Amino acid sequence: MARIRQPLTGAGRLPDLQLQKAIVARVGGYQIRACEREDIPAVIEINAETLPEHYSDYFYYEILTEFPDTFLIAELEGSIVGYAMCRIEYGFSHMKRLGLARKGHIVSIAVKEAHRGKGVGTLLMKTCQEAMVKKTASESYLEVRVSNSEAIALYQRLGYKVSGRLEAYYKDGEAALLMATQLGQ
Repeated sequence: MARIRQPLTGAGRLPDLQLQKAIVARVGGYQIRACEREDIPAVIEINAETLPEHYSDYFYYEILTEFPDTFLIAELEGSIVGYAMCRIEYGFSHMKRLGLARKGHIVSIAVKEAHRGKGVGTLLMKTCQEAMVKKTASESYLEVRVSNSEAIALYQRLGYKVSGRLEAYYKDGEAALLMATQLGQ
């Protein structure tokens, strides 16, 4: 039986297909979706603009490779305006004494100044938490500068409670609050 071949386009090539990026959440005109490799330079730029602590370029790519389901970006009209970079860990619980837990760690989250106060950070957090639950995390935690009252208030509204204080946590010597919440409740 002879096989029928489909003709190739152009110079013997298949047509270039543009795949639509999967949107996982929306608020206003903002869309939340999974981060992709080509998004990393914009994520690094947002981090440099909005946060005093920075990671090596390699670190962003490593988190994306290891935990692609919990590395999200927010965009408006095709422009990246925020991100949440998370990973899944196993270790001592931040919620239960002497217990072990599978936990989601929000390593870094940032939204450009002009896009704050519009629900973008809240939606990034909630969407990350949903992704963590899908990865069977039972709790989520993060570190936040003690001086970052806006972020602390957001995390408290989302159910995070202070579970510790890390003195001189940041390179400039500022302390961090360790905040955690139960997931899937």
